[in-house]
Amino acid sequence: MASPSSAPSSAPSSASSSASSGTGSRVPDRLPDVKTQNWWARLWRPFWVLPLVICASAFGLGLGLPLLDAAVGAHLPYVFQGGPEGARGLLGTIAGAMISVMGLVFSITMVVLQLASSQFTPRVLSNFLESRITQATLGIFAASFIFALTVLRSVQGDYQGEFVPQLSVTIAFLMVVTAVGMFMAFIHHITTSIQVAQIISSVGEDTVRLCQTYFDPPEDAPNADSPTFEPSPTMVRTTVTSRSRHGHVTQIDYPRLWDCAQKNEVVVEIHVAVGAFVTEEDTLATIWGPSSVEGDTCKAIAGAIRLEATRAAHQDPGFGIRRLVDVADRALSPGINDPTTATQVLDELHRILRILVQRRTPNKVIAEDGVVRIVHHPQEIPELISLSIEEIMHYGEETVQIPKRMRDMLTDLLSHARAEYRPLLQRWLDEIPPEVPKEPRP
Repeated sequence: MASPSSAPSSAPSSASSSASSGTGSRVPDRLPDVKTQNWWARLWRPFWVLPLVICASAFGLGLGLPLLDAAVGAHLPYVFQGGPEGARGLLGTIAGAMISVMGLVFSITMVVLQLASSQFTPRVLSNFLESRITQATLGIFAASFIFALTVLRSVQGDYQGEFVPQLSVTIAFLMVVTAVGMFMAFIHHITTSIQVAQIISSVGEDTVRLCQTYFDPPEDAPNADSPTFEPSPTMVRTTVTSRSRHGHVTQIDYPRLWDCAQKNEVVVEIHVAVGAFVTEEDTLATIWGPSSVEGDTCKAIAGAIRLEATRAAHQDPGFGIRRLVDVADRALSPGINDPTTATQVLDELHRILRILVQRRTPNKVIAEDGVVRIVHHPQEIPELISLSIEEIMHYGEETVQIPKRMRDMLTDLLSHARAEYRPLLQRWLDEIPPEVPKEPRP
């Protein structure tokens, strides 16, 4: 199905073609209220970090706790009371069992990832990989194995004398009990998170939270006195490129850009939006100022625009919608043929779009007291509306459920949308084939 030929544009023109300077009065334009991940948050993102930290802690505990046992010396109450052979047997059993079950947990995780990738979309794998329950389960099983082996080397029962680290053996037993509890939680988490309704709801919930902060609330009407920007002939242009980097824009550090612009009294014009793909030597930003800017300032501005191999959801509302649409597209494919799942996706998209159509795209120009400091390209609400509708309508127009559900959704959105979005919604509504009345049975 062909998409509408044109959508109503709610975005201001680009910096190079807009009208000149602002009013000089303080305007309500603000930095986008989006989450910025610092190096500490990014450090904990990879799947292997938490398990590695748990294992390293267990190794350190396995080295240090027997020293405490040796210092205490006497038998402690409520701890392991067996001899060296009993301690070796228990620790050996724990080590063997933990490494076996860890292999089972890892295998289950791989099967779930493969199933989610083939059944839904590869772009939902981040939900499973970022699960702290899965990471902690793998970590506690591996940690129990490492701790048991580390403590086992401290057990003595030969000619050198007898020594049993009672407290350490007891801690190893408690770690096994904790691992069993984590395994039960892991199984519950896997069986719940693999359900399509849970996947759709989880992605939708993250997208709703981001939309509520990324886009200006409905009570913030656009200010007619908001400044615009056009570089004057006396301004010197400095181009910031990606150099050898490439990937998707996953984060723009607006506070860092604002500080650089204020400190150097320049205007930073960002040419890429969050979610866009950037190749080597692409232009990321342009610095407009009284003189050429080089060195640390250019590096700081380039570093404020983060590139990664895959899109991330913490600043990219379009990525959340993209993932939901991908699930619907896969469900409507001839190989799967599951229009009910696509209808569930439409229900979640309806929830997201209900928020979007009542909000407005942030201004491209960010200023304070009429002084422009940042020009950027936020994601446009009309583009997100079309992204939510176009592909699902194309692949689902021959089904029974999709046109009817799409018609109901657009009708409801029209009754809640701001005036600037209604023409686009109406165009999409007109694209839906008319409902053919059923002939009465003879």
